[in-house]
Amino acid sequence: MTTTESKAFSFPEGADALQFEPALDHRYRLDRIFATAALIATTIGLLVLTVLLIDVIIDGLPRLSWDFLTSYPSRRPARAGILSPLVGTLWLLVLTALIAFPIGVGSGIFLEEFAANTRLAKLIEINIGNLAAVPSIIYGLLALQVFVRLMEPITGGRTVLSGGLTLSLLILPVIIVATREALRAVPSSIRQAGFALGTTRWQVVRDHVLPLAFPGILTGTILALSRAIGETASLITIGALTFIAFLPPLIPLIDGLRSSFTALPIQTYNWVSRPQPEFHQNAAAAIIVLMTVLLLMNATAIYLRNRTQQIRND
Repeated sequence: MTTTESKAFSFPEGADALQFEPALDHRYRLDRIFATAALIATTIGLLVLTVLLIDVIIDGLPRLSWDFLTSYPSRRPARAGILSPLVGTLWLLVLTALIAFPIGVGSGIFLEEFAANTRLAKLIEINIGNLAAVPSIIYGLLALQVFVRLMEPITGGRTVLSGGLTLSLLILPVIIVATREALRAVPSSIRQAGFALGTTRWQVVRDHVLPLAFPGILTGTILALSRAIGETASLITIGALTFIAFLPPLIPLIDGLRSSFTALPIQTYNWVSRPQPEFHQNAAAAIIVLMTVLLLMNATAIYLRNRTQQIRND
């Protein structure tokens, strides 16, 4: 660059140079204001959550007992338990995971690794993102028409199978999005190294990309199941019962899948809607059990994720 060109691109001197000085004080002040606002918002949220948890524990902990866990719901609050809702929740949780996990992970792998970048693929991607934000009541109305009425010869109507299929539809978009994000986090050099050795795309995905992305996929799946385990609106829409004095049979399995069911969120809602304070204590105890199941599920996911990462590093 010549001397003339360097003068042409030089900054002005004197008073005109003030306009090129960055307003660092103003930026740092805005940064501190934003950090303080974020801290206040987080603190308020944690305080509200802590107050709610303490209130639930104070009300429900004295009601927790072995009889409460092994008794059926009753019109008498002192004799009421959560055996059938708890078993129904576990049924739904296992069935939803068995249906949604392979379909969601498989769809995410195909869309991210194999699908061409066409208009149809972009349209599907947009729709999946939109479906993740659809209210659960919409899934319940869809399931009521499809699973309960049209597929009644297969599902048996208002049964455990219909509930599992409904919750699977609810969390499928979340699992697909989580799977795609986990696959995108894997470096492209891993794929290029596999292709350089002459392996097929499926071999690269199966042996290299998927093991690296599996911890993220598992985390997204557990978050989706956490949403499903507390779902109420869609289950009420398809006709889940609020009082059941029997358990779905395990053998034969088909009878258990085609059996009527209830769940902890539905039973909790039923008890909260009653005017007696004793039922409110039962509802608080049921919330504690539901949170315990959720924490156990998250702990299992964390263990599996850490175990997978440890095996991968070894």
